[in-house]
Amino acid sequence: MGVAAGPIRVVVAKPGLDGHDRGAKVIARALRDAGMEVIYTGLHQTPEQIVDTAIQEDADAIGLSILSGAHNTLFAAVIDLLKERDAEDILVFGGGIIPEGDIAPLKEKGVAEIFTPGATTASIVDWVRANVRQPAGA
Repeated sequence: MGVAAGPIRVVVAKPGLDGHDRGAKVIARALRDAGMEVIYTGLHQTPEQIVDTAIQEDADAIGLSILSGAHNTLFAAVIDLLKERDAEDILVFGGGIIPEGDIAPLKEKGVAEIFTPGATTASIVDWVRANVRQPAGA
């Protein structure tokens, strides 16, 4: 990860047709309350829109939230686009309704971490702090 100054910047995104965003908003707020800069993209984002936003906003990480079952396709598309655009330094993590059997293959594709139902906001904040670049003075 980079060594840029300032708070950790995270894009929180809802890819695909999933229309349930309460969890994503809870995570976005928890990260913000923990001192991170959060860019919430809203519902129905394409992988291209998410990656464009992350690059334009100089994000350190992308947090994807999926409940629709399209996680294998959409997470992989985001990872592939980051590689194509030489932005692999942007860490990708995700959460939602993701079967246990899909977690290892997603991590093999490059998703850094998966949070399933029951993960606490504190555990997600702690993970982001431990795995995304540290702000100056930390």
